[in-house]
Amino acid sequence: MRLTSQQTDRAVGVLLAQAAGDALGVPYELGTTSLNGEPQMLGGGLGGIAPGQYSDDTEMAVAIAQVASTGADLRSAHALEQIAQGFLRWYADGPPDIGIQTRSVLGETARRGGGAETMRQVAAELHARTGRTAGNGSLMRTGPVALAHLGDPVAIAEAARAVSALTHADPVAQDACVLWCLAIDHAVRTGELDVRVGLTHVDAAYWAPLLDEAEQVEPSYYRSSNSWVVAALLAAWSAISRTDGLVAGLHAAVAGGGDTDTVAAIAGQLLGARYGGSAVPARYRRRLHGWPGLRSRDLVSLAALTTRGGQVTSGGWPTAARLADGYDATAAVVPHPDDPGVLLGDIGALTACSTDAVVSLCRIGTDEARTVADPADHVEFWLIDKDHANLDPAAVVLDAARTVRDLRNEGKTVLLHCVHAHSRTPIVAAAYGSLVTGAAIATSMTRVQSVLPSAHSPRRSLYRNLVQQDPSAW
Repeated sequence: MRLTSQQTDRAVGVLLAQAAGDALGVPYELGTTSLNGEPQMLGGGLGGIAPGQYSDDTEMAVAIAQVASTGADLRSAHALEQIAQGFLRWYADGPPDIGIQTRSVLGETARRGGGAETMRQVAAELHARTGRTAGNGSLMRTGPVALAHLGDPVAIAEAARAVSALTHADPVAQDACVLWCLAIDHAVRTGELDVRVGLTHVDAAYWAPLLDEAEQVEPSYYRSSNSWVVAALLAAWSAISRTDGLVAGLHAAVAGGGDTDTVAAIAGQLLGARYGGSAVPARYRRRLHGWPGLRSRDLVSLAALTTRGGQVTSGGWPTAARLADGYDATAAVVPHPDDPGVLLGDIGALTACSTDAVVSLCRIGTDEARTVADPADHVEFWLIDKDHANLDPAAVVLDAARTVRDLRNEGKTVLLHCVHAHSRTPIVAAAYGSLVTGAAIATSMTRVQSVLPSAHSPRRSLYRNLVQQDPSAW
């Protein structure tokens, strides 16, 4: 289906917020580190994971997304074989953390030299032998399955079961994936959180009372059992249903304890589908990285291509080296009136001027994303210069302004830009000016417009909520 810009934002949020929840949960898995206050991306956990690195939860989702991003039907034998081979490549690379059940299935599949058919057989044999293969390992990776078949609940349910069955033969695990994928699909398309939309595709008599229960208890209620797929789903839903907003939901999922990275990754899928990738704070996105050498912008690209059936936009996003929208840009820059360490310009300045860090307020090409030494110092924001195209533009503007401030506090010079520096650049520059001076944003805007020749009158939908706020509260 063809998505609006808001729906696309929510779609890319599925993978991006999953990774953020995963990396936030890693340090606290099974109590390896005590949680005091808000969770932090400290790394460590059970596998010596680096700060900001996501774990097996997102790594396996990436393996699915790599196939889904080609436009493949995930129900097809070819796609399932490609996913299985992706799992095996990941396993061969020696992931620092991997679930016991998944390790058993992938290890035996590799020993037999097989692919998807062998993997399913090994998983079925394990289930027949133990009767206990309803771990949370297939639910944690299921988000990309929903993105591959948005708007088609039958296809989503079939694909969710097929991908889950590669490693998890227990029907309960497969039903959990169906339920969560259909909730993700609904949230991406409508912006609503409703985990019950998929009850007609599973055993409603089993799941409905459990969902009712999850809304009445804290996520910690499931702490001792959330390696089980049912408890993991319920813990994630408890965290989401008892909070308001993406960050609060992720924090609640981690605070619930137990298998913290997995529960937060599961919660992140649905939270991202509701609130969008633009709601994942830059302080998280800057640090995210993981197998196979991906960062936040790569996760956005995989999710966007998946929803577009593997096709790029008319301007070439997200795979073109340079986007068509910026071909007529200049290379002119001016210093911010309140801070000469911040340069204001358009997309042409990316390759023409030298700064330690870049804050991009528009889509950029793959080559344009490689203009600073440390990729964590090039921070991109989802901010569309159109009315009714953004989910929460004021929040994004403030996040961008705070990011400029953080980079400056780190001693870096910063280029702040959009395509033409007409609207987005002056708005964020004004918000940054208000942050550092305490002046009203209207005053800061006048100062920015006086030095930035390309600045237009700010687009009301991006600006109006800011002028009513007190900068001292930012």
